[in-house]
Amino acid sequence: MKKSKILLGTVIIAIVGLITVVAADHIDAPAAKGTTADITDFYAFQGENTSNLVFVANVQGLLAPTATAGASFDENVLVEFNIDTNNDNVEDLVIQAIPRDGKMYFFGPVAPSTTGLTSSINSLILPSSVAITKYGSNAVVAEANGMKMFAGPRDDPFFMDFARYGEIIGGKATAFNNPGTDTFKGTNVLSIVVEVPKARVGGKGKINTWVETKVKQ
Repeated sequence: MKKSKILLGTVIIAIVGLITVVAADHIDAPAAKGTTADITDFYAFQGENTSNLVFVANVQGLLAPTATAGASFDENVLVEFNIDTNNDNVEDLVIQAIPRDGKMYFFGPVAPSTTGLTSSINSLILPSSVAITKYGSNAVVAEANGMKMFAGPRDDPFFMDFARYGEIIGGKATAFNNPGTDTFKGTNVLSIVVEVPKARVGGKGKINTWVETKVKQ
């Protein structure tokens, strides 16, 4: 089994019921901010097919339209969706996404050979893949091994009025405006989306799930 060691870059954690929508905070990883390993958000929710669960990791946020066409996934950065099925806060399953030559390759869901700060990709596992969508093009979605996959630039879906938030934290305001101002309007992210059957990631009940970016050592 070939292994590729990688180092922990960023972690975003969420607890997910299999019918619940969750998202992580925005711009909350200063150690990775501004790098190709910077995670902007993580979403996990029930799919349109209610037997499926969708995982979304967005990276490289705050991309202006003029910068998006030149942005690309880093081939030295692994994005890893971690799934804890028994509530011990250790990943029991992982879905690993790594870009190569214009495609995003997905491994899993599979039990990891190692847990924690280092990961390895089992190259003997046949991966699923999708062509990375180019900026301004129609979304390319692939289906394989019971999963659906997408990778490419998307409009940043996160809504936050950061200026008003600063006023509230600073004691100059007590509540958000209605409507608020979308600080991230007009900016883009690079998005990785994978939809998998619930039966492959814990079945019924709840799971703990988090996403990491790990940089090749």
